Amino acid sequence: MKPFLPFEVIAAVRFLLDGRRQTLLTVIGAAVGVSVILFMTSLLHGVQSNIFNRVLSTQAHIVISPPEEVSRPLRAEDGPREMATVQKPAQRLRSIDQWQAISARLLSRPDVTAVSPAAAGAAFAVKGDVANPVTLNGILPDAFYRIIDLREKIVHGSADLAPGGILIGTALASDLGLGIGEKIRIRTNRSSTAGGDQTFTIDGIFDLGNKDANERSVYVPLRSAQSLLNLPGGITSLSVDISDPYAAETVADELRSALGVNAESWVKTFEQVFTALSTQSVANYTIQFFVAVAVALGISSVLVVSVVQRSREIGILRAMGASRGRILRIFLTQGASIGFLGSLAGSILGIFFVLLWRTFARNPDGTEFFPVTMEPSLFIRTILAATVTGVITALLPALSAARLNPVDAIRG
Repeated sequence: MKPFLPFEVIAAVRFLLDGRRQTLLTVIGAAVGVSVILFMTSLLHGVQSNIFNRVLSTQAHIVISPPEEVSRPLRAEDGPREMATVQKPAQRLRSIDQWQAISARLLSRPDVTAVSPAAAGAAFAVKGDVANPVTLNGILPDAFYRIIDLREKIVHGSADLAPGGILIGTALASDLGLGIGEKIRIRTNRSSTAGGDQTFTIDGIFDLGNKDANERSVYVPLRSAQSLLNLPGGITSLSVDISDPYAAETVADELRSALGVNAESWVKTFEQVFTALSTQSVANYTIQFFVAVAVALGISSVLVVSVVQRSREIGILRAMGASRGRILRIFLTQGASIGFLGSLAGSILGIFFVLLWRTFARNPDGTEFFPVTMEPSLFIRTILAATVTGVITALLPALSAARLNPVDAIRG
């Protein structure tokens, strides 16, 4: 009757149990290394997700606007060519040409998830004799909320922007002493003579987490903004979200070339933030690499000692007919076993570290600094990587064992 386990596995387990102290210390070392990698990866992922969500909670991945106006020197057709200093003209508030066709073209791309038109410009929020400068944003709520979900930012009232309604920030509401259901006038110097200014009813008050934004930003229905800004049927920008936010600059370059418009990605708008995120990732990968190297060297050194200690047994096995390949597989199995057991123990230890962080790392009000979780896929990848690392680091000791001469090994 054949044994249930292959001979290589039985011999590898026997060798590991005979040197159980060395095996235990090696497994513990591997577990600590794996737990550090898991915890740091989860922590960094939490930090980056928190920063990323804060940045993009009020910012589209790509913003499309009309191309900038340029000045050209004037001269007679047959006159002499003269050097001229041409100043950049002040940029007028203009609409994107054929924006409906551009929007449809964008939505036909598989990497585009949402497109929202907007008409934005400078205005004044007026109550009595007080006039605060604001940025007027005309939006289509259903499209806009798919990119920037103001519904999550509302602290009073509702984000259901009705005709004649307006959403204002907490700071502006405080400055003007306004509340839900009260009236506010919006006035622009671009308003048509027929429209003048308009009075809106406050439907909701939001908090974007930024005092300046809460003081300067107001949102009204798109048609109202078009009337106030004297842009009948026009828009000043298209906000675009894509499936991979980190590819925003590449997609923006494609849109600039294909559509002949300005396309600015969040990567350029928040270049310092993007650089910081990239630097964090590089630092994390560097630390992971050196931790993995330390774990690999620990496994390899223990197996080298095991080869020296087990040289007589290896010689006997070779004399009994064990092939070099079988000896090789015994030590490769030992390396894989140590890596696998260390990764399992390290995963449990990593979860423990995460739970400690979530318990003690909190804000003064008791809330978490930021969410830190461990994805199941991270465990699977780590276990596979640790097992493969164990096999690779066992390769040199295994080759050394397989090359032992049986007679010399038995003689010691």
